[in-house]
This record gives sequence, C-alpha cells and structure tokens, in this order.
Amino acid sequence: MSTDAHELNRASWNAATARHLTHRRDLARRLRDGDATLWPEERALLGDLAGRRVVHLQCNDGADTLGLAALGADALGVDISDVAVEAARALAAESGIAARFERADVLDWLPRAAARGERFDVVFASYGALPWISDLGAWARGAAGVLAPGGLLAVVEFHPLMYVFEEGWRVERPYFASAGGQRWEEGVEDYVGYSAGDGAGAGDGGTGESGDAAAARRWVNPNPCVEFQWTLGDVLSAVAAAGLRIERFEEHAHSNFWRPFPDMRGDGRGRWFPPRGRELPLMFSLAARAG
Repeated sequence: MSTDAHELNRASWNAATARHLTHRRDLARRLRDGDATLWPEERALLGDLAGRRVVHLQCNDGADTLGLAALGADALGVDISDVAVEAARALAAESGIAARFERADVLDWLPRAAARGERFDVVFASYGALPWISDLGAWARGAAGVLAPGGLLAVVEFHPLMYVFEEGWRVERPYFASAGGQRWEEGVEDYVGYSAGDGAGAGDGGTGESGDAAAARRWVNPNPCVEFQWTLGDVLSAVAAAGLRIERFEEHAHSNFWRPFPDMRGDGRGRWFPPRGRELPLMFSLAARAG
C-alpha cells in the first residue's frame, strides 16, 4: 500500500535521521544507566509493560522502543527509514537492551502482520507519527488488526492545531486537511538540533535560543516531504470506526521535547509552552481498547 508520498518521505527521513543522530551520541549510555526515555504522558497510558508484547509504530531511531523494552516489554519497532532502523539496531546492540526492529511502511506492515497471525498487547505511536500517514483509516484498522483481545492502542501526539501556525503564532495553514497532503520542499527539519541542543529551556523558562539551535533551524534537508493534516475529529473517528473503544482522551497545554518556535517558554524539564496569553493545546493522548 506504499504511496509515492511515503517513498518521498522515506528519503527525507533518511537524510533527517542521519542529521539527528549527530546530536544523540550519548543515547546508549543513557539507556544503560536506566535513564527514562518515555515521558509521564506515555507512562500513564501504557501502565505496567512487564511481559507484554508491544509494537512501536514509526519508531524512528529506536530510543523509545528500547525504553519500552527496558520497562519489561517484548518490544518490536517498525519504521520506514532505512537509516533509522539501522541506527535502532546499533543502539540496541550498544545499550545491551533486547528489542527487534523492522524496516517497512507501516501501512504495508500492519495488514501483513495481521495475516501472519501476529498479535500484540499494545500498539504504541507517539510524537509526530500521524502526519506522515496518508490513510488514517487504514492505519487505525491496521492497528486494530494486530491487537490481541483486550489490547491497547496508545497514542501521544502533537496537537493538529499546532501545525496551523508559523513563527509569531501567525495562522498560515488550514486546520482541515487538503487532498493529497502538503508538500514541503525543505523536507524534514533538524528538530532534534534546535530542541534538544538548546539549553535555554532550563531554569525559570527563558525564551532565548543558542547558536547551535539557530544553526539547526537553518539546516535544509535536500529531500522534500509530504505531510498530512488530520484533525482531532479525524483521529477519533478513525479509531472508533476501526472497532476500538476509546477509554481516555486528553489535551495537553505543552509540547514535550519539541520547541517549534523560538519564543516558547521552557520549564527546565524538556517541556515547552507558548508565550503567556497564547495558551493552546499542543499535544493530545489517546487510549483505545480492542474488544
């Protein structure tokens, strides 16, 4: 079920991931030392993972998949990027944490896994996963198809409202989707560099930006990408139509790790907030259960 847009995104993510990895040289040590890679929002949704079969869709470089495994899960990560999956396997070997990784477009992988009889206690997706899916209904049906009876779909995602803004909180794009998605010639950004590489979020919430972060914002991916805007209504309807029972839905007034705009306020713990007076939902979390 691969689309031209997904293959375009595969090339863009390969370039972006190679760039992101230059900022993440201490991941294996942190994982070995037991540093948590999962945020409280994920931990609250996932609960006790000991002995549970978990598939992490669009797992990127595998850090969070290995975080799931470190909590006792039998974890599998799936991602479209060749570079990301190679990095994930290397990170697993270097950290000594056992997890499996497969390179595939999730819209292809999900129905094939279901046909093979693979079933999971948890299907997990987080942080920028859904905007890369061209068919949200197929994604939700695929997730439902690999869930064991009583299994959990857990999603922590950036709020679609965030994507309508540009710097200065100007509304530049529609909230509702356009057919075929939105093509960006500049490709996937170096968001790792301008978010994690910037120490300005420490202390009392300063909004300044370091030179390294500013340089990361200027980096241009040589491969274009296509993003798909899904509203909250689209997400909830797709999950419900797939036969899953929504148990929990929450909107959050902060963004974990990602600092899309330089004037966002940090709390010193990796959370970023809009300027005062522009309090908006920046993330949401969703838990849905198979029958």
